[in-house]
Amino acid sequence: MDKKRDISAIADIARKAGEAILDVYHTDTDQWEIQQKHDNSPLTLADTVSHRIIADGLKSIFPAIPMLSEEGKDIPYEKRKKMDRYWCVDPLDGTKEFISRNGEFTVNIALIAGNEPVFGVIYVPVTGVLYYGLKDEGSFKTEGGETRRIQASPSHNPVAVGSKSHKTAEEEAFLSSLDIRDVVSIGSSLKFCLIAEGKAQVYYRHGPTMEWDTAAGHAIAVASGARMTQADGSAFVYNKPSLVNGSFVCYSVNLHHKIAALSSGV
Repeated sequence: MDKKRDISAIADIARKAGEAILDVYHTDTDQWEIQQKHDNSPLTLADTVSHRIIADGLKSIFPAIPMLSEEGKDIPYEKRKKMDRYWCVDPLDGTKEFISRNGEFTVNIALIAGNEPVFGVIYVPVTGVLYYGLKDEGSFKTEGGETRRIQASPSHNPVAVGSKSHKTAEEEAFLSSLDIRDVVSIGSSLKFCLIAEGKAQVYYRHGPTMEWDTAAGHAIAVASGARMTQADGSAFVYNKPSLVNGSFVCYSVNLHHKIAALSSGV
């Protein structure tokens, strides 16, 4: 990547997608074209419009890099496994949050190389805040026209972050084992951003997600100094034969020994 130029270009694509999402968001819900996908998760006109903008934007700037997206995921594994680099995109992460109008939805764009996310952008359309992280370079937050570096940080009283839409007994038990009682609930990939900013120290997710749900947040959290593994402590990899993720944990490094001990029993 030509770092400065390419990051700016990708951020602009995310912002344009976010503007299109807001155009839909601010209309009556009967114009949202809400559908149910095969996994019973919702799909709206905003998802579709955002996908188109991101796909066209990335293709025009990076024509040699293919794109895998929630709204364009039908690439056979026999073809996918040959892709050494590709974009992994969720055009609207947090569709349930979009439908509930709580503002906690994002645009996620990640670059996968060697089966790991090496760059990620998360844009929050309602607030105009943008996060990005680049492997070995760090993570950053742009807000109100100013960009500052962000870092995952330890705490003597660790805070967990969890989903508003998905809570399980396994997650509660995991946090209890770490003696963590303070849990912040927030939608979409914003959970990774709280880890990257040092506002939370652990995000444990039990149950399935898809690769595009985690890729951008994974890149930002790890570039900020956090770690992310599967729940059993093994490496979290991308471009698997199945695009479904297993349980995982993202956390600040000071929790490593405690989480490693728990992970061995997961």
